[in-house]
Amino acid sequence: MAIDHDRLFKELIQTFFEEFLLLFFPDMHEHIDFSHLSFLSEELFTDVTAGEKYRVDLLIETKLKGENGLIIVHVENQSYVQPSFPERMFIYFSRLFEKYRTRIVPIAVFSYEALREEPSVFSIEFPFGDVLQFRFFPVELRKKHWRDYIRHDNPIAAALLGKMGYTESEKVELKKECLRMLVRLELDEARQRLLLGFFETYVKLSEEEEQQLQREVKAMETKEREKVLELIISYEQKGRKAGWEEGMKRGIEQGIKQGMKQGMKQGMKQLIRNMARKGMTEKDIAQLVDLPVEDVRALLEE
Repeated sequence: MAIDHDRLFKELIQTFFEEFLLLFFPDMHEHIDFSHLSFLSEELFTDVTAGEKYRVDLLIETKLKGENGLIIVHVENQSYVQPSFPERMFIYFSRLFEKYRTRIVPIAVFSYEALREEPSVFSIEFPFGDVLQFRFFPVELRKKHWRDYIRHDNPIAAALLGKMGYTESEKVELKKECLRMLVRLELDEARQRLLLGFFETYVKLSEEEEQQLQREVKAMETKEREKVLELIISYEQKGRKAGWEEGMKRGIEQGIKQGMKQGMKQGMKQLIRNMARKGMTEKDIAQLVDLPVEDVRALLEE
């Protein structure tokens, strides 16, 4: 199933918009009045010449501190290389200005894998003079090194580590630092799951790497280790629970109670095996999944 990059980024930035500006545009952050903030409906534009439709990712209506006039922050995610992107940003900007007639801050987040020189200017020039110099604010994630952001304790930084610059050999450490950041932030469960889910969409560890991660987590200071393990298990359990609920729904619709029961058992067995593979004892697993140790052992032996 294809990843809907635009939807993922939209949900992330909309949830943590203030943190997004603080992380990448601290000077801009100082001027925004976040007590006045509303998310506008999506704008759909049609390029009649090219025969294509474009949808603006995120429009935020807000104010500058000490001013009555509105500004609109236009955030556009670019997940693939497109040479005409600066021109497209200008078209978005001009059509938004035509509709709202207010100041607009254009921001583009580049999330593709390529490393390249990305222009952030669209210009119209003649030998006898310049007609237009349109600029937008770029965020080129691959050009940002993940180690520069692990001490920020900014929730959106934790999620975006997986889209920043890193090597394959750093993946285990990358995920470990993401987990440590989430533990330090002490967010509610829903926001933790949003951030970790975003991160794991783009950073997938092999079984061997997961085992290495487990060993490194176990080497942490006791209090931090317990919190990180709790976060990992909670995330896995919630994901498994969602799978069970979907299986139950389908089983009820089909009237197959036996199949539903078997599916739940298989889901529990897989969860227990994942925990054991990560080095957890039968006793610890039993406490977390609320089963007798004997039942846990039996499922592991099947």
